Amino acid sequence: MAKVEMYATAVCPYCIRAEALLKRKGVETIEKYYVDRDPALRQEMERRVPGARTVPQIFIDGVHVGGCDDLHELDRQGKLDPLLAR
Repeated sequence: MAKVEMYATAVCPYCIRAEALLKRKGVETIEKYYVDRDPALRQEMERRVPGARTVPQIFIDGVHVGGCDDLHELDRQGKLDPLLAR
């Protein structure tokens, strides 16, 4: 299974929705970085995704796939499962 990372906040409904989709897809471990708890993590997120101001920001095997809507669109297009299977 691919490595999944997510920049999130503790109460973000989009983060919760994205995590639920990933869990349904069989992802057991998501490395979550809570940007509301550590300002350095927000800066790291902004370095990895220039211009990013919102969460979630999701990476699969180090590749930025976007936010919650982007993740669901990948799933609708049938492109999420191959990314997760790497």
